[in-house]
Amino acid sequence: MANDKKAAVKTAKVKANAKVAKAAAKKKGQAPKPAGYVPEMQKLYKEQIVNHMMKKFQYKSIMQVPKLAKITINEGVGTATQDKKIVETAAEDLSAIAGQKAVLTKSRKDISNFKLRSGMPIGCKVTLRGTKMYEFLERLICIALPRIRDFKGVDEKFDGRGNYTLGLKEQIIFPEIDIEKVSKIVGMEITFVTTAPNDEEAYTLLSEFGIPFKNKKND
Repeated sequence: MANDKKAAVKTAKVKANAKVAKAAAKKKGQAPKPAGYVPEMQKLYKEQIVNHMMKKFQYKSIMQVPKLAKITINEGVGTATQDKKIVETAAEDLSAIAGQKAVLTKSRKDISNFKLRSGMPIGCKVTLRGTKMYEFLERLICIALPRIRDFKGVDEKFDGRGNYTLGLKEQIIFPEIDIEKVSKIVGMEITFVTTAPNDEEAYTLLSEFGIPFKNKKND
């Protein structure tokens, strides 16, 4: 009886959460995701990448296979110190690109040469995990990067601890941005934080996802 009651409560909570998510999506003008929805990049990881890395690095346990933990996107807007609307617009654009509300980043100290005071907004950032992380990764690889003029791949900029940072010069490569409404071109840094213990394993992980590195290494 007790187990049946717990199961009923759990089912009710799941249904309530699904109803809330559906209403939120409808309010934002988005089609609600079907039950059991899994992003394509997450499927790719589970169905192909894990097996390939198990074979390549001879892991003894599937738990040793590196994962993509989070993606952090940062935009710095230097002229925001003179015009607060610039950073607010940048935050709105970043929110559209990431599919999640961006937060403002503020100066930690006064710098008189730049007319900068502690607490003034200087940019914006957003951290993605789970479903939104995988969805952004797919849009970045399949849609945004191919729109870069004369694109020949991305540089390898690993930090020695299995994390990778990609620098982009223009936000307009993302289809979420209406170029006719853009008042200022801004760049961004996208950091991929992985659980890989070293750069080699992180490189393989991100390559398997489809990050188009220059001079890609063959296995």
